Amino acid sequence: MSEPTAVVTGANSGIGKEVARQLLAAGFTVHVGARDAARGRAAADELGAGARLLLLDVTDEKSIAAAAEQVADLDVLVNNAGISDAGQPPVTADVETFRRVYETNVFAVLAVTNAFLPALRRSARPRIVNVSSGTGSLAWSTGPNPQFDFRMSAGGAAAYRSSKTALNALTVYYAQALAADGVKVNALAPGLRATNLNPRAAQAGGDPAEAAAEAVRLALLPDDGPTAGFFSWDGTPAPW
Repeated sequence: MSEPTAVVTGANSGIGKEVARQLLAAGFTVHVGARDAARGRAAADELGAGARLLLLDVTDEKSIAAAAEQVADLDVLVNNAGISDAGQPPVTADVETFRRVYETNVFAVLAVTNAFLPALRRSARPRIVNVSSGTGSLAWSTGPNPQFDFRMSAGGAAAYRSSKTALNALTVYYAQALAADGVKVNALAPGLRATNLNPRAAQAGGDPAEAAAEAVRLALLPDDGPTAGFFSWDGTPAPW
């Protein structure tokens, strides 16, 4: 039997890179998605045997199509690529900021997932993991949030947070649409991690590998595992 195969978007750094590392340790061949060839090559070389550079700009249709053509068989898709905003509340944010953030965090997930679905459908155990955010939880935005309390933020980071709320909804709809194909689709709230998402994350975030471990758990779910779920980095269900 051939090794299972995964695609991880935005995998040249942060959580995505750690997801790739842990999937490699689990015996996968991992396509390391990166829009910058030099950074992607450096990451793949560091990750070692089994890592394959996959040039992929998730906001570019031609790049997505070209990447999908290179992956004939696929067992796991981790939609990790994402961007933040400058932290503005909706009353001061501009429409272009919302468009830019949604382009990567929502529309790109739709485009990438659909492009790789033919390969995923050939898998005996297809899994999709969407890296979301606990800040996208409406329940946690209006009540206590064990990851970070945004109730006093005056609606800050509205573009980023609402894009993750939309991604959570998209996760549910994909899970429903693909249930008959045996595809399990779940979302992850990774918590604040030391990544280049924004300055606060870079300075105060925790270990990306800790969040990556939950993404890998969701990628390796058994046939009786959950779908259409939203999970915190520690494996507990997160509220929508």
